[in-house]
Amino acid sequence: MPDRRALVVGLVLGLAAIAGPAGGVSAQENAQAKLPVVASFSILADFVRQVGGDRVGVTSLVGPDGDAHVYSPTPADAKALSAAKLVFINGLHLEGWLPRLVKSSGTKAALVTATKGIEPIEAAEQEHAGKGGHGHAHGHDDPHAWQSIANAKVYVANIRDALAAADPAGKAVYDANAAAYLARLDATEAEVKAAVARIPAQRRKAITTHDAFGYFVKAYGIEFLAPQGVSTEAEASARDVARIIRQIKAQKVPAVFLENITNPRLIEQIARESGARIGGELYSDALSAASGPAGTYIDMMKHNISEIEKALAAGPA
Repeated sequence: MPDRRALVVGLVLGLAAIAGPAGGVSAQENAQAKLPVVASFSILADFVRQVGGDRVGVTSLVGPDGDAHVYSPTPADAKALSAAKLVFINGLHLEGWLPRLVKSSGTKAALVTATKGIEPIEAAEQEHAGKGGHGHAHGHDDPHAWQSIANAKVYVANIRDALAAADPAGKAVYDANAAAYLARLDATEAEVKAAVARIPAQRRKAITTHDAFGYFVKAYGIEFLAPQGVSTEAEASARDVARIIRQIKAQKVPAVFLENITNPRLIEQIARESGARIGGELYSDALSAASGPAGTYIDMMKHNISEIEKALAAGPA
């Protein structure tokens, strides 16, 4: 008489083979079932992935190490928008190229401004103008609101609510994912504040390529100077560079930092002529590749404060 357990196992395996993986849902069908959304740039895309989890398929228009200030959309971007149910944007005039892309794509997706509810700070007034005598294109609002973790929590809440509205069946998942992520953001902010506290007050100042850290300055008390304005579209003039060098010498600024989205030559020139040391590379407007030091927003904030502390905490005042 055949072994009864063997018969049962054979029956189960046979049924599984007929039904296919995941009770009849193939991997391809599962991928297609995800809510298709688009985010304008890599930092925002990470927020959406953290909240959306496995229920959401996220396409980032501007990828890792990409510059959202000067991005040129592609036909693939228009195709992604046309298939999306939601399009998440930063707003505050960061994505000047986006309205044309939305129009050309014919998308019916809801447009979600992730900075809704954030009080913008004024962009630092710059004395220079870009090519052709034009200043930056951001108006008076600084778009880099994600540089404050308190603001990042507003992004997350807006994303959570938009996903739940578009996919009511996933509301409990989005709520749980958002709550867990908000707790991680609180822990990260505590690390940032502790690191700043270890830097002597007189050394809490540095130079970056462009003025992307205004919200960080306001939240955490590190003073950043920049020869460029809030957009990389405008080039620093010789007058701006000379002014920054004088400022470094007068205020004894300890370090200058490279940024992942900008040409390093400007900072290298300023360091050479001012005598300030070059600190590490900071991530301002874009994440690194997943294998890099800033593959997620939390990794980015931890990396940045680590580089800032290393460069500013030690050495003569």
